[in-house]
Amino acid sequence: MEPRTNLFANETGARIGKRIFAVSQVIQASTLPRPTQELVQLRASQINGCGFCVDIHGKDAAAAGESAARLNLVAAWRHSTVFTEAERAALALAEEGTRIIDGHGGVSDRTWDQVREHYDEDQAVALVALVAMINATNRLGVILGNRGGSYEPGDLAAIAG
Repeated sequence: MEPRTNLFANETGARIGKRIFAVSQVIQASTLPRPTQELVQLRASQINGCGFCVDIHGKDAAAAGESAARLNLVAAWRHSTVFTEAERAALALAEEGTRIIDGHGGVSDRTWDQVREHYDEDQAVALVALVAMINATNRLGVILGNRGGSYEPGDLAAIAG
């Protein structure tokens, strides 16, 4: 399947894409640890079936030094020993924030309490925004038919134009 359209090939799409990228830059510049950011984006993208974003965040995390073991275990993080308690809280938030419609009732108080145990106010806000933005990006990628596989680490800025 070829992509249905190139978001950046028309004026409206390019304006939207650049604003999404600008929000991502604010999150990246926050004190939320960068490895946590990539793990959260990878997990949400896996849940949403967005091959384009799985490709981006898996490769960018690996290029930044993330281990193959941790990347391979993101989908099964509850059944692994390679994630910190803080990362587990972030991954739980990513899953609950992504699967709102699946009858989970949104983010549980238990998960939110775990997030607040490990992250300060600014980091928690960045984490919530990250989950919201990756879900929006995943939906764009899936709806438009963007495929994973050809991304080169570090090229996200060039894609976003």
